[in-house]
Amino acid sequence: MNRLHSPAAAAIAKHPIHATLAPFPIVCFTLTLLTDIAYWRTSNLMWQHFSEWLLLAGLVFGVLAGLAGAVDFLFRPELRASRPAWPHAIGSVIVLVLAFFNSLVHAADGWTGVVPYGLVLSAATVLVMGLSDWFGRAMVFRHGAGVSRDGSGLT
Repeated sequence: MNRLHSPAAAAIAKHPIHATLAPFPIVCFTLTLLTDIAYWRTSNLMWQHFSEWLLLAGLVFGVLAGLAGAVDFLFRPELRASRPAWPHAIGSVIVLVLAFFNSLVHAADGWTGVVPYGLVLSAATVLVMGLSDWFGRAMVFRHGAGVSRDGSGLT
């Protein structure tokens, strides 16, 4: 079993920045899908506005997490050598691209800003994000990326 125990290249006090920021876009993009469904079912513009703000927050935190992940990816050759690293990296870029276009679609007024294209893009974003996250978690749980050898839990 390949263990990736070297310290994260992008870390604050030995805490990997990518692992700290990555949950925010996951939550925001998942909630965007839920608020899109709520808008589709109720036609209440409040839900569309929630989706717009969630997309913005998800994109901001996603880009920040992506930058930290890219630093780790580029400066840790053992991380790039692990099998799940490339699908996770490529999937994460696809998620951000889908979310960006989804944000543009949501900028349209009212019903056409969500149904059907915004809803489809939200669902596609969550689907690709789930697959990408699967590979990211495989790096942690199967290969030990971000896990220390001394048992402290810090890299």
